[in-house]
Amino acid sequence: MGIVKVSDELHDELRHASGVMQRSINAQAEFWLKIGRLAELNQDKTFAELIRTELTRGSRDE
Repeated sequence: MGIVKVSDELHDELRHASGVMQRSINAQAEFWLKIGRLAELNQDKTFAELIRTELTRGSRDE
């Protein structure tokens, strides 16, 4: 595990989003990182398609 430095503004956005989404600040940051990475790797897919793919993949892993 490492430490990632983010701006105060981004941290405030993380804090707000984590409250809305009922995640910890770290879990929210990890979600944004994962979705951003997936979006870069799958530029032809929408956000909804990325989430659907991850949900399908997650249910197969159980």
